[in-house]
Amino acid sequence: MKSLLRTIIQVLFFILLAKLSDSLVIWLHLPIPGSIVGIIFLFALLEFKIIRLDWIELGSKWLLSEMLLFFIPATVSIINYKSLIAANGIQILISIIGSTLLVMLCAGMIAQRISERKERNAA
Repeated sequence: MKSLLRTIIQVLFFILLAKLSDSLVIWLHLPIPGSIVGIIFLFALLEFKIIRLDWIELGSKWLLSEMLLFFIPATVSIINYKSLIAANGIQILISIIGSTLLVMLCAGMIAQRISERKERNAA
């Protein structure tokens, strides 16, 4: 029960962070999404040790494990755009596959560099 309450509080923290980030973007007229500002802000809070990882770990693990549920509405709404899919389906598919491969490539390269840096520092 205690774990469930901690998870709920941590998820509420992420919701509050998202709302504050969106409000900040609107207030400052920033040309980037509020979610990106929120990620940067959360990174800064963790990096400067203002909050500890274990304070948000349960909530973040739950959100990551349930992430697929957040994509269902967007996926189902594609049904409303049958003509778009019929006319541009190949281009959309190529764009999705290309961007996925690019993200995988970049993530792999970054992970490799971090791993090499850690190995050099450990030696």
